Amino acid sequence: MVQRERIAENVYFFQSEVYAQVTAGIVAGQKWAVAIDTLPTPDETLQMRDFVEQHLGMPVRYVIDTHYHADHSWGNCFFPGAMVLAHSRCREYLIARGLPSLENVRQQDPTFRKIKIVLPHMTFREGTMTLKVGKKTLRIIPLPGHSHDGIGVLVMEDRVLFAGDVFMPLPYIVDGSIAAMRRSLRRIGELPLENVVQGHGDVILRGEVEAAVKSNLHYLDVIEEEVERAHEYEYPWDYLAEVTVEKTGKSRILLGGLASALHYRNLKALYKQKYGVLPAESEYEVE
Repeated sequence: MVQRERIAENVYFFQSEVYAQVTAGIVAGQKWAVAIDTLPTPDETLQMRDFVEQHLGMPVRYVIDTHYHADHSWGNCFFPGAMVLAHSRCREYLIARGLPSLENVRQQDPTFRKIKIVLPHMTFREGTMTLKVGKKTLRIIPLPGHSHDGIGVLVMEDRVLFAGDVFMPLPYIVDGSIAAMRRSLRRIGELPLENVVQGHGDVILRGEVEAAVKSNLHYLDVIEEEVERAHEYEYPWDYLAEVTVEKTGKSRILLGGLASALHYRNLKALYKQKYGVLPAESEYEVE
């Protein structure tokens, strides 16, 4: 069963139990609801839809994709008739990357044969968008960094931010930009928030937001410093391989134990973003 939690009146949080604690949300009005992202598997997304239709007694009229990655957007098709909103780059990336990726996944996992990528119907590129859902006002704002199409959804009346993957227990910049992520995190830190729904992981409460922002900014500072230091060596990866996730102040148990793998991908990606090549490593003879 998908984990579900009521955050505020008519505002709900869902978390995957299948993959990396992926999150999604529902904001309900009087006659219809808005889904913020979908979940990694068809069954999990259908559980979200069933909750809205059967428990709340209304359809989902809009789906907002915080970014194009499969675990957040491929479930659009399970809300037939809903209008999908996203950043314009999300639509571009789903066409260029999502469609061919889905074809490859379908060949390996029959579960995904149920999925059809539904492209965003309404997009924006600059500024913000506003959507009224009953008595709720959703302000949709750009939050790039994890990916270049990243957006967040702020429920104004409740001061709840669905931040997408720009806010995770461990920042992940492989498909994005460290500079953009810093700007987005600082922007989040300046908002008067009651809760932050991370793209992966548990909900951050009001008293925890400032510390979580500082922790993620510190992580970014550390990995950038270490990458710059590694560049001074003949074999930079030999140095970076010793920079464990614990040395950055984070824990390897985060995200269901995926933190170390994601951390090392960050180091390689950041090195390539800065210097144009992957960090070289020496070759050792195995006796």
